[in-house]
Amino acid sequence: MDSFDYEYRVRYQDTDKMGISYYANYFVWFEAARTEYFRALGLPYTECEKKGYFLPVVETGAKYIAPSTYDDLLIIRTSVSRMRKSSLGFQYQVLNKISGRLLATGFSVHVFVDREMSPVRIPEDVARAVSVFRLFEF
Repeated sequence: MDSFDYEYRVRYQDTDKMGISYYANYFVWFEAARTEYFRALGLPYTECEKKGYFLPVVETGAKYIAPSTYDDLLIIRTSVSRMRKSSLGFQYQVLNKISGRLLATGFSVHVFVDREMSPVRIPEDVARAVSVFRLFEF
């Protein structure tokens, strides 16, 4: 799978005093999209944890292009942008589903670790399931 589209409707609680989506919520949406990406691959994160590996965030960022507001229907497009021995990089595009307008881009980098927080190789099932596909250059 090159990319995965996660749909989200902006709730009133997602907006700030100006009526636009609060910037930090984009990182919550990135996480939700990434979780559903893994689920769509048949690798729900809960199963990863049961197998003893975890994916903490070691780097993240976002670029905001246009605002989203209450009741907007969003698509958070997610892809794996890089795969190394023990880490995965993800890219995100946030689009208004109705207009198709690009609202934001983002990225996150995750290192596979064991229960003691020591880096481990990407598990075979994950390495086989993901495709490296760049949505954009950040």
